[in-house]
Amino acid sequence: MKLRHIVLGTTVAAAAVGTMASRTLFMEAPPENIVSEAPMAPTSPPEPLDWPGVITSGDTMSNVLPAGFQPPKLPGQERAEPDDLTALVQALAVPPWKATVESGDTLDVLLSRADMGAQTRAEVALALAVEYDLRRLRPGHRLSVGYRRDGTPSVVTLAVDDGVRIEVTLDGTIAGRTVTPSASTIERAGQLQVNGSIYASLDRAGVPARFAVDLAQILGDTVDFRRDLQGGESLNILWRQTVLPDGSEIGQPLMSYAALDLEDDQLEIVWADEDSGRATVYLNGEILRTVAPPVEGARLSSVFGQRKHPIYGNMRMHTGVDYAAAAGTPIAATAPGRISFIGWRSGYGRVVEIAHGSDTMTRYAHMSAVAKALAVGNRVLAGEVIGEVGETGTATAPNLHYEVRVDGRPIDPLGEKLLASAENLDAADATEILAETRTRFVAVLREDT
Repeated sequence: MKLRHIVLGTTVAAAAVGTMASRTLFMEAPPENIVSEAPMAPTSPPEPLDWPGVITSGDTMSNVLPAGFQPPKLPGQERAEPDDLTALVQALAVPPWKATVESGDTLDVLLSRADMGAQTRAEVALALAVEYDLRRLRPGHRLSVGYRRDGTPSVVTLAVDDGVRIEVTLDGTIAGRTVTPSASTIERAGQLQVNGSIYASLDRAGVPARFAVDLAQILGDTVDFRRDLQGGESLNILWRQTVLPDGSEIGQPLMSYAALDLEDDQLEIVWADEDSGRATVYLNGEILRTVAPPVEGARLSSVFGQRKHPIYGNMRMHTGVDYAAAAGTPIAATAPGRISFIGWRSGYGRVVEIAHGSDTMTRYAHMSAVAKALAVGNRVLAGEVIGEVGETGTATAPNLHYEVRVDGRPIDPLGEKLLASAENLDAADATEILAETRTRFVAVLREDT
C-alpha cells in the first residue's frame, strides 16, 4: 500500500483476533440484597382437630354445621352487590393507553386518540412544553396515559431520547417533571480482521458498524478503503457506551481509539476525552495530523460523494459532509476567513459562507440561526461560533451540511488541511497519550477473556 505520508515509528501489539471485552467506567452501586428466610416446614402433619365447625377428611358442610345456621353479620360491614363488584373490578383493570409517535403525528392528535378532552389536552401540552421542546417530538418517541379507577386520566408520560421521560400528573393541578435515568459509561474493545468492507467487517465482529463512517472521515485522505485494503488487515477499536441499570444502551457509542495495520505501516487514531470530536492521527507512532469538526461532539452522518438522496430517492452527488447534532448546537468556523454570504440558498436552507483567501470557500448549511452581529465582510477566526445547527431547507433531521469549495468546485472536506493541522500540539504529550491509550485497549480487551 502506498501512503501519502510516511513517518518512521513503532507498532502496537495486537490481542486475539475476533475478541471483544468491556469494563465499567462508572456505575452506581446497587442496593444491598435483602434476604428473608422461609419458615421451616413441619416434620410431620398436624393432628386433625376433632371439634364441631372444623371440616376433616370425609366431612361436608352439611354434616358439620347445624341446620339453619347463618353466619353472623359484623357491625358496619355490608356485602357488595354483584353489579357493584363487577364495576369495581373493571375500574381497577383499566389498562394504560400507549402509542409510538409516527411520521405526521402531533401531540394533540395522539392525546385525542386517548379520549382526552380538548381542555385537558391543552393543559397537558403546556405542562410538557415547560419541560421539553415539543418541536423535537419525532418518530420513535413513546406516549402513554395512565388512568384512575373511575377511568379519568391521572398521568401522561412522554419517553424521549436516552431513557429520559417527561411526566405530567393530573391531580387537581397539572404539573410536569423530567425524569432522567441513572446511567453508567462502560468501555468496550474489539479486535477483528478486515475482509470485504470496513462496515461489514465491524458488523460481523459485533462492533458498531457506524464507526466505518468515522474512520472514513479521518483516514479518507490517507487510505483508499476500496483499493488499499487487500483483506486480512488487523483493526483494533476501543469505544465508550452509556447504559442504563437494566443494561439497555442509550446514546451513540463513541470511539476512543482505533488502530489499522496496513502491510508495514500502522495508522492509529486517539479521540480527545472531552467528546469534542477532536482526534489525533498517528502513523507508526508519530503524529501525522489532528482533526477537528465544525460541530463539537457531532456524529458524521453522510460523507462526500455519490449517494442515494434521503428525500428524493435518486443517486446524486453529495457535495459536502453532514454532521448530525441536536438543533441549536453551536457551529464554529473551521479556519480564519471573511464572511462572504449570509442568507437562504434553496435546499441548503439558511447558509453562512466564509472566504479563505481568493480561491477557497467553506459553506455551512441547514442552520437554524446565525450568530448575532455577524455580517458580510466580518472577519472570523477558526473556532469562532457563527451559528446553530438546524434543519432548514431540504433536510430530514437537524444537521450541519459542511462544504469546502476551491475555485467554485466542491472537494472532499475531510481531505483538506483546513481540518488537518498538527500545529500547537505538544509531541511529547501526544506520544504519552498514545501509549496510555494502547495500554487501556489491551486491558479492556483482556478483562473478560
